[in-house]
Amino acid sequence: MGRVAVAAIVSLWVVPVSVLVNRVVPEPYMDEIFHVPQAQQYCRGDFRSWDPMITTPPGLYYLSLAYVGILYPGMIFTRTISSFLDICSPAILRSVNGVLAVICSVLVYEIMTLLRPRVNDRNATACAVVLALYPLQWFFTFLYYTDAASLTMVLAMYLACLKKRYWISALLGALSVIVRQTNIVWMLLAACAGIIDVTLLSGKCHVKVADIDGSINDPSQPIQKNSNISSNLRRRKNNGAVDTDEIVRPTANILSSEMPGLLDEIKAILLTSWHMKWDISVQFVPFVMILMAFIAFIRWNGGIVLGAKDAHAVSLHFAQVMYFGLVSTLAMAPVHFSWGQATRIFESLWRNRPLSFLQVLLAICASFLSVHFFSMAHPYLLADNRHYPFYLWRKVINAHWSMKYLLVPLYTYSWLSIFSVLGRSQKRIWIVAYFLATAAVLVPAPLIEFRYYTVPFYLLMLHSNVTDNQNWFLMGFLYVVTNIFTMSMFLFRPFHWDHEPGIQRFIW
Repeated sequence: MGRVAVAAIVSLWVVPVSVLVNRVVPEPYMDEIFHVPQAQQYCRGDFRSWDPMITTPPGLYYLSLAYVGILYPGMIFTRTISSFLDICSPAILRSVNGVLAVICSVLVYEIMTLLRPRVNDRNATACAVVLALYPLQWFFTFLYYTDAASLTMVLAMYLACLKKRYWISALLGALSVIVRQTNIVWMLLAACAGIIDVTLLSGKCHVKVADIDGSINDPSQPIQKNSNISSNLRRRKNNGAVDTDEIVRPTANILSSEMPGLLDEIKAILLTSWHMKWDISVQFVPFVMILMAFIAFIRWNGGIVLGAKDAHAVSLHFAQVMYFGLVSTLAMAPVHFSWGQATRIFESLWRNRPLSFLQVLLAICASFLSVHFFSMAHPYLLADNRHYPFYLWRKVINAHWSMKYLLVPLYTYSWLSIFSVLGRSQKRIWIVAYFLATAAVLVPAPLIEFRYYTVPFYLLMLHSNVTDNQNWFLMGFLYVVTNIFTMSMFLFRPFHWDHEPGIQRFIW
């Protein structure tokens, strides 16, 4: 099947749903009222005008300009349009994200085959298709938002990093930052993953890594000899990607005391990095240059966002991390909310008591502090009843003063389950880097926007190594039902505001 099958299957719903959306909602809606006119300014050749309400860089508009430039000769030849400006209609601009959604699904397939070499084409295709149905990404495929472009650029960057093409990865990382500023964090995560790959999985340190990895097998499994482990660590696919299915990985919860300490992995990375300092410097210097340029941009701009700075001021919204954990595990409910998963977590904690119990207690305390002192209700969240978070906040989180505290055990379980699932296939240092990157993106955001969760969720899914076909089927079914509901509400349940003319629609 492969990448062609993935592209064909995703196109089967992208095209008809796009036609339906453009027929029912032909005019720009919500944030499109800013993005579409700005893109049309670029189509006119006016690159100096800028809407002060737009918070993200112009990367999407440049991509759109290249896209319509490719379409222009054919549309002129068929006399579909009379001028270049005509091609920059809302429908054509929205179709940019349709194309990016197809490309994104192919990138997911490629990444999955690299991270899980033993997965056959059929299963990899099915997984890529299911991820393309993820409700947040699926919905905004049909509107002119930055989400599809942002995710596509981040995945392309990550794919290049997995293939050890670090300079190309850095270039794609720079392009991703031009689409959305927070992608600088995912670029740094990709660089960290590359350094982990170069050091911990390098032949120059296989002895040390074998010693580290040799003790992290599940206690119920026989421990391999160091020679076999080091041999596995040196195995690679022909394209240079790491064969993660054949590398010995942690199979216990990240809180398990039977796993090697995080400090051991950091020590191994630092020691190997020192011996390989020139090679690493040459390979990863582009990431440093882009980071320095980004810091210079922040100083020049006076902040991260370009426009509407008062409404998007940097905050300490630690509760956002809790929300992400719960939303992500709910999106992977068959994996995380199963009796088998709950049993594995409990057994791991019980096996490593009392240290694990103390760690869980600290996690619960941190969660309580986060929701009590660092839980924010942005004015947009309280005033805009077009967004689903408006109702979740009023009807669930803020339904009663005690409700946000009653959800703390669920938040804690969600992150314990995430760590548990990641701990079966990823090293501790990568899990910590992923958590810190997710927090770095979400904590400064004062507004609860589920769209912000898309990139970390995709990375979580790609690294969770879910192999049960039934789980993928159930997740796909969950996504399809959710998509049908949200799109039906958006298209066929419009409403009006008394204080403002025009049709309003429900949206994520």
